[in-house]
Amino acid sequence: MAEEAKWYVVHTYSGYENKVKANIEKSVENRGIQDLIPDVKVPVEDVVEKKGDVEKIVQRKIFPGYVVVKMVMTDESWFVVRNTRGVTGFVGPGSKPVPLSDEEVEKMGVEKIRMAEIQFSIGDLVEIKSGPMEGFSGKITNIDNETRQVNVAVSMFGRETPVEIDYTQVKSVD
Repeated sequence: MAEEAKWYVVHTYSGYENKVKANIEKSVENRGIQDLIPDVKVPVEDVVEKKGDVEKIVQRKIFPGYVVVKMVMTDESWFVVRNTRGVTGFVGPGSKPVPLSDEEVEKMGVEKIRMAEIQFSIGDLVEIKSGPMEGFSGKITNIDNETRQVNVAVSMFGRETPVEIDYTQVKSVD
């Protein structure tokens, strides 16, 4: 199959997220279409709840009323998800589901997207190619692989000014 699976957001009745997840997984298993719908998730976060003096960690839904489904969009996969009990529809304009971008998937904590390695080193000369500092150039002074940010020492008004920007906003100067 040429198309790869993408994440889609499905709207459900509030409180039925886990039931919808289980129903979709059951339908996928019964129909044998694991290649079309490989994953279904209800995004949750751990939260500390305090009652009196007792603190306990509970899981809370990040997006109540929504389930995210990784699927290859075909008539069959759309039909299975759309006709699952508790599903009210896909998120998107009209009847056309819109897949989430890699950045949205990463921010939602649904799946860790393996980003390309940063191809710069400390001391490299770079030019800023977008944003308010576009056109300025300078040396990389720090790289944060976790946040995907680079610090660039830009010469401005005769002095070096540190600028922190996303690594996609710089290009190497040869």
